[in-house]
Amino acid sequence: MTNLETAPAEEVCPAGHVGTGPCVQLWPSRDVPLGGVRAMTVSRTLPQRGLPTVGAWCFLDSFGPDRVAMSVLPHPHTGLQTVTWPLQGEVRHRDSVGSDVVVRPGQLNIMTAGRGISHSEFAVLPAALPKAPDGGDLLPLSRGLQLWVALPDAERHRAPSFQQVVDLPRVITDTYTATVLVGEFAGQHSPAVMFSPIVGVEVSASGSIDVPLDPTFEHAVLVLDGSAVIDGQTVDPGPLAFLGAGRDALHLDAKPGTLFMLLGGEPFEEDVLMWWNFVGRTHEEVEQAREDWEAQASLSDEEARSARFGRVSGHGPDAGAEAGRIPAPPMPAVQLKPRTRARSQEELQG
Repeated sequence: MTNLETAPAEEVCPAGHVGTGPCVQLWPSRDVPLGGVRAMTVSRTLPQRGLPTVGAWCFLDSFGPDRVAMSVLPHPHTGLQTVTWPLQGEVRHRDSVGSDVVVRPGQLNIMTAGRGISHSEFAVLPAALPKAPDGGDLLPLSRGLQLWVALPDAERHRAPSFQQVVDLPRVITDTYTATVLVGEFAGQHSPAVMFSPIVGVEVSASGSIDVPLDPTFEHAVLVLDGSAVIDGQTVDPGPLAFLGAGRDALHLDAKPGTLFMLLGGEPFEEDVLMWWNFVGRTHEEVEQAREDWEAQASLSDEEARSARFGRVSGHGPDAGAEAGRIPAPPMPAVQLKPRTRARSQEELQG
């Protein structure tokens, strides 16, 4: 998935700080309207000024439920892994390494951009759509999470690749059920190939629960449905609850039907610079990635296949509504310097 903002800001994400101990900080989400034919508004909780990353997790959008047909033409990525977790609806993924798959709820797509990849995503619609009250087509509900993981310096120039995992491990107890997307949780290991020590778990809970955590990780919780109380703090859908590091367990009280995402990882000890769909280290590096993507617009299909971002099949001039590519927006006129991570919203606002 992609960041479709028409004027994205450059996000300088400083290295993590191990000293942030156990806490509960609620970092509010912000609504981000995405341009283009997708015409979707997402709820973004990473990155934030003062909280740029949780472990190597550097980007988190929640979208839907909406009756919007995802329609994202080929676009590039560098220096990251995209993690696609649909909750409702089906999405067809195609990329420049030859993947062409449909991802469904309960399945996971991991795309490793490395030095450069391009991909597209389109909603899979039934052959015949029911009619809405206004007489138009009633699109199926679409809901899910879009996450990015920053690749460490030793891995960010690797060859691009793609992995789909359709059978993820689960942990079932009397009070919660957990699906392990990435990493290890409660003795269950996800087969998803990642390049930093991280964890991502979807948890369905009711009542008082205790979940094990790695005390060397920092963690965060995003409530999707219901509500949870953590250390006396009520966490509803919307904000990201940053829990800090140093916890070996998380105790929370969940309303019936509560669903949340638990994210964590070792504090990421590298400064990264994010702009549009690129994760790099310097303004110049990101600017070069943009120039390389724009230069591919004039290449033949054969030339594009061997270029930095490759070619996604199925989007030629005869592809109708799926023809074309997404051009990169203009770069910002100024270069930004790294900001330090705030330990609280009070420090951030002060």
